[in-house]
Amino acid sequence: RVFLRAINQYADMLNKKFLDQTNFELQLWNNYFHLAVAFLTQESLQLENFSSAKRAKILNKYGDMRRQIGFEIRDMWYNLGQHKIKFIPEMVGPILEMTLIPETELRKATIPIFFDMMQCEFHSSRSGNFQRFENEIITKLDHEVEGGRGDEQYKVLFDKILLEHCRKHKYLAKSGETFVKLVVRLMERLLDYRTIMHDENKENRMSCTVNVL
Repeated sequence: RVFLRAINQYADMLNKKFLDQTNFELQLWNNYFHLAVAFLTQESLQLENFSSAKRAKILNKYGDMRRQIGFEIRDMWYNLGQHKIKFIPEMVGPILEMTLIPETELRKATIPIFFDMMQCEFHSSRSGNFQRFENEIITKLDHEVEGGRGDEQYKVLFDKILLEHCRKHKYLAKSGETFVKLVVRLMERLLDYRTIMHDENKENRMSCTVNVL
């Protein structure tokens, strides 16, 4: 909790002194995002790994600090305004790591950042696409799911939230929907592959591998 308070003070200072065009400090903001995501994903805050008694005790005394810092990261991202493009695609991995934390409200609040990134790259790209964002999220998703993160609920939320955002956008409706369907299909294959990796049946494993490829 002490550390969380310190990170929030750091965030306040960034907003006050290092956000406007003249004083913007890319490295400081970069450090903030990496620090905050590292705090949120640390093992000692993953409440679902504790017994129900220990979890209840922590929630009662401190609340879920992952949610608190996650909402803060989201607000800090939106504060960036025109500077956002400087963080794409580098911040895609850390944001993905945060959205994969199995806490529903945190996921609902942070998955829309991906749409914002798509929109941001689309408007700043001469060719009018979000290719760098797309390539990065596909690469990082592969790595994260193989490492044991991600589940069916995440896939459903990702699909629902991003499709809703894309369909409301004049220019991203079609390409956005194609992208979401692609990522959701990939996620299905990766989750299947992870489930069957320890299967004795070699044919099942091979079939899953072919699907992923």
